[in-house]
Parts: sequence; C-alpha cells; structure tokens
Amino acid sequence: MSENQPIKVLLVDDHEMVRIGLAAVLSTEDGLEVVGEAGGGMEGIRLAQEYKPDVVLMDLVMDGMDGIETTRRLLQIHPECKVIVLTSYLDDEKMYPVLEAGAFSYLLKTSRASEITQAIYAAARGQSIFESQVASKLVNRFRQPREENKPHEDLTEREMEVLKLIAKGKSNQEVADELFIGVKTVKFHVTHILAKLGVEDRTQAAIYAVKRGLAE
Repeated sequence: MSENQPIKVLLVDDHEMVRIGLAAVLSTEDGLEVVGEAGGGMEGIRLAQEYKPDVVLMDLVMDGMDGIETTRRLLQIHPECKVIVLTSYLDDEKMYPVLEAGAFSYLLKTSRASEITQAIYAAARGQSIFESQVASKLVNRFRQPREENKPHEDLTEREMEVLKLIAKGKSNQEVADELFIGVKTVKFHVTHILAKLGVEDRTQAAIYAVKRGLAE
C-alpha cells in the first residue's frame, strides 16, 4: 500500500444499519476508503477477492457463515489483509477461535468512532489493537503456570531487542528501521523468538514480554 493511497476498508456485517453507520463514519476520513460492504461471509470473501482490501471490519455472529470461518477463509485467499473483529461478544467460545483464525485486532461495537478509525490506521501499520477486556483475557490465558520457567533467557541480545520492539507494537519494517537491519533479518529473528518462547504469534510474544517486565 502506497503512503499516498487511502487504506482500503471492507465492511462485513449482516446488519445493514451497522454498515451504513460505519461507512458514514469512515467516509469522513481522508485516509480511508470503504471499497465494499458485505451482508454475509460468502459475500465478504467474494468482495475481498475483488477489491483486495487492506483492512476488513468483521462481525462475528452472522446468518450463514459466521465471522470465525469467514476470517479463516478470507485470509487464506488474501493473507496480506488485516481483519479487525468488531462485535458485541466477549465470550471465550467466539474470541479465541477468531484470533486463532488470524484476526488481527478485536474491538467491541461499543467502541467510539475514533477508536475504530485509529484501529484501522494501526492495523495498516502492522499494529494490533485489543479491547481492554480482551487484552486482560489474553494475558490470563497465556500466563505461564510456573514462574521459574524463563525461556526468554535463551534469547540472544539481538532477539531480545526485537522482542522489546514487538511489545511496543512495531511492525517488521519499523523494527528493521530502528535496528538498521533488513526486514528479512527481522522475520528470521521473530521466527526464532516465537520458537524459543513457545508461543504461536507476535501477539502472544508481546504479551509474554509485557507480563515478564521485558518491555519498557
């Protein structure tokens, strides 16, 4: 995505009034462009194939294909896209599966309009945003059961630097720029960090770093 081009946003929600409201809010932002509105999962996947959005605002509970399966299938065909869940639900049975399916951020529909737009801008920069209650759930879920277990002690000095920047929400490009190394090198370090910490993704790595007081 070019810096001079607006962020392309796709709305997937089976409530028409929700889509109308979101489209109206996002249309006031010069840096955002709503490229499509889908009333269901299958239509969302079709529009994602057609318009190649940068960010998708995804409802969770929809008739037919739900937001979890839609997220999974959409990211299989368009992995560069960032899916932001926008829902009324906080229950574990919906939250964890959609995050495992690849959702990038998780917000509630009670969020302010400014919070939603900022989450879109952040996602385009590679930064995840989580509703505070979601973040608390994630921290509790991935809390290490044995405090004496400190896998981060196996990280190299460079890997620790990368981990601290990940915990600050930095994208691979931003980490590369700050450490004066290539993006491929950053990806190499991230792969080793995840393996050594025994976590599955950057979000879990960031939570680990914050919990252990490794991040500033």
